Amino acid sequence: MDNQQIEARKQRGLQIAKTTRIEKTKEGWKVPSQYGSGFYMVISNGFEAKCNCPDCQTRNCKCKHIFAVEFIVTEEVDNKGNVTVTQTVRKTYKQDWNAYNTAQQGEKKMLMQLLGDVTNNIPQQDYKFGRPTTPISDMIYTMIFKTYSTFSGRRFMSDMEIAQEKGYVSKKIPYNTMFDYFNKKELTSILSNIVTTTSLPLKSVENDFGVDSTGFGTNNFQRWFSFKHGREICSKKWVKCHFITGVKTNIIPSVSITTEYSNDCPEMKKLVNNTAEHFDMNEVSGDKAYSSRENHNMIANVGATPYIAFKKNATAKPNGSVAWKKMYHYFMLNNESYMQHYHKRSNAETTVHMIKSKFGDKVRSKKWTSQVNEVLCKVVCHNICVVIQEMQGLGISAEFGMDRGVCA
Repeated sequence: MDNQQIEARKQRGLQIAKTTRIEKTKEGWKVPSQYGSGFYMVISNGFEAKCNCPDCQTRNCKCKHIFAVEFIVTEEVDNKGNVTVTQTVRKTYKQDWNAYNTAQQGEKKMLMQLLGDVTNNIPQQDYKFGRPTTPISDMIYTMIFKTYSTFSGRRFMSDMEIAQEKGYVSKKIPYNTMFDYFNKKELTSILSNIVTTTSLPLKSVENDFGVDSTGFGTNNFQRWFSFKHGREICSKKWVKCHFITGVKTNIIPSVSITTEYSNDCPEMKKLVNNTAEHFDMNEVSGDKAYSSRENHNMIANVGATPYIAFKKNATAKPNGSVAWKKMYHYFMLNNESYMQHYHKRSNAETTVHMIKSKFGDKVRSKKWTSQVNEVLCKVVCHNICVVIQEMQGLGISAEFGMDRGVCA
């Protein structure tokens, strides 16, 4: 095992030690799994430590769970052979529960108001002839509020009656008509711009960003023949959401929706450039899927520093990218400092959890355009909820800047 692989396990072990609770039992140390609900046992006989995880068992090497235990436990042996075990305390951060409780209790009421402020700035299409069309502002408001409620179309109608009474919409739209709006392609660009608009109240707070992608399940099935397995495989399709998020508040300034087969790397340019139009960017972090010299140059061109994980076969050859060479040497010579910046991208996982736990990890729509618009509505709901939280926590004012123009 080379030094880079050892260092990678060490950094993952440090992340486990910082973010999980490792318990001492009679058998050994109980280390929670980093990606599941189970745990692994690290047992030491005084000379070496062993773990029952597949990595340690198959490769006979020091795994990330052993490194995690080493980070929280140190042994000091004096001249007489006495052993002193010192266990460090995991650092925790105090939660402002008063601000959190206030934000949660009034979230729905505040979201209805803020959403009305955003949609009322959408220009109405010109009336020419025939039956007057429903205002775009009412369409967008109904779609986003429906996604926030997580109710069925019929059960959601009572919420729209309240919105009409409050003056947020001019009329209540029937639920069947609302579903037709989700399939309108012309609303996709408007929803994408609303994502940016709803992030602007936090542009003075966020300077460091992480890029990642996640999938939302659908009810559409796909079938193909796998020559590798020699049989037909059937699975559900899913929608891939590429996003960039602030690492402090988990706000999302820009998003891109693609099919499940698209690569992550090319999407980074669009996300970073869109964010740089409104935010002062200091750092951008991402995993190996975004590792390319083009992305390093692009991030440097917007005045930020790229902290992207390097692949195993990466070299220092710049090939026209000074930023790549600079960050590669930084990674190799000062790895611990580099990884502290890189691990800010872990906040992207928190952003995904916030969206899916609150608004669901799949979409109800059947058609592709409807699925894209539904995912965009989820992101808009997430952004408004984050702004409401920070209104209580940081005391910011929710004035949504419309300089970008939601219909641009």
